[in-house]
Amino acid sequence: MKAVGARLPRYDGVGHVTGRTQYVDDVRVGKTLWVKALRSPHHHAKIVRLDTSKAESLKGVRAIVTHADVPKNVYGHLEGLGVPADEPLLAEGEVRYKGQPIAAVAAESEAAARAAVAAIEAEFEEQPALFDIRKALDPEAPQIHQWGNVYPHYGPFNHRRVRKGDVDWAFDRADVIVQGTYRPQAIEQMPLETQVCLAVPEASGRLTIYSCTQAMYFSMGVVAAHLQVPLNKLKFVGGTVGGGFGGKVDSATDTICALLALKARRPVKWRWTREEEMLASSTRAPWHIELEDAVTNDGWILGRRTVTLHDAGAYARFSPYGVTKHAFHHSGAYTIPNLRFDGFVVFTNRVPTTAMRGFGVTSVSFAVETHLNRVAEAIGMDPWELRLKNANRIGDTSGNGVVLKDPSTVPVTLAAAERVGIELPASYRGMTPQPRSGELLPEHLVAQQNLNGEGD
Repeated sequence: MKAVGARLPRYDGVGHVTGRTQYVDDVRVGKTLWVKALRSPHHHAKIVRLDTSKAESLKGVRAIVTHADVPKNVYGHLEGLGVPADEPLLAEGEVRYKGQPIAAVAAESEAAARAAVAAIEAEFEEQPALFDIRKALDPEAPQIHQWGNVYPHYGPFNHRRVRKGDVDWAFDRADVIVQGTYRPQAIEQMPLETQVCLAVPEASGRLTIYSCTQAMYFSMGVVAAHLQVPLNKLKFVGGTVGGGFGGKVDSATDTICALLALKARRPVKWRWTREEEMLASSTRAPWHIELEDAVTNDGWILGRRTVTLHDAGAYARFSPYGVTKHAFHHSGAYTIPNLRFDGFVVFTNRVPTTAMRGFGVTSVSFAVETHLNRVAEAIGMDPWELRLKNANRIGDTSGNGVVLKDPSTVPVTLAAAERVGIELPASYRGMTPQPRSGELLPEHLVAQQNLNGEGD
């Protein structure tokens, strides 16, 4: 407890500021080969021909891999959790986003590897591309995924659903209906350290992989699945990650380096350039979020309808999980007794999207908080008071049926108001997160109370 609230030096601070911290790219192994990748020049195209023979004959080239070299080319990042696989490690037959890897080369130098990539002969037949998630369900939209343009594997539905209470009742009794559409855009995580991996074949038959992954054992499982080898054939070495923020949960370099190391029987290193990082790494997903609130003139939110479209890019990866988290948080930090949520994962010809800082939550939080300001303006109410009135309290139930036992919305909102100098009326300053009673327990909130904690 001595550390709580104390200013303590970071255990790794001296190494960082003196440049002595070792990252993956600092690891040196003799006779290491350099890796470069042939990437798709098109957003969507069929691969008509792929010939690596000229590249293989170039001086300094030690190995080239394509989809034919991958024991299990299509493996899903969340396949172990029941999300079906849809993305090839190396493109086979078609490409679905600009920058998608098609082949990879290991050579004695970076220059030799680049020359080999340039010598690979590839012919494409361009296909119509889709970039706007709002048009994905239109009859004339290009069909870019074998499942259709919407991820279909949410049990019996093709989207994540939340239902609570009677939404039609709420909208019939509302004094005001406030609508809003919010479109948080893609954000590149922009780590100082780009994607990098060093794979070293050992005399014992094991493969040592120096990885910048944020999820060590997760990445190990992905590599093992692609290679179709047991986990004990791999040794993953982590270390200091030079920034990730969610973008290094994807195993972008590890498996391809492993394949090349095994084929060349030499250590190989792949360090993405900044251009590659910006072009081909996963970003935070763009979203299209539509909110519609049924509100009373005195500031009660009776119900909410939500439709959200998540841009997964060309493949599913973590998007089904992201929309699930999105669904858990779509009502924000507020108690709304009647909810209808429909969240869709939509495929486009963008780079596959992934996690970044509160995956699935930050985007809907932005939409909810912006929308509450719009609600407050529509009914002429102070936005701080609107938030405190509808804030989660002990015994309230979330849209997913979770009983709240220690919600922090009220004290956090009060602290924020004080910090920025907002003078609230005494009736609001004295609010607590304790169970609702009196004026804070109107008739429409009684049925959603669960002070016994059942359903948590």
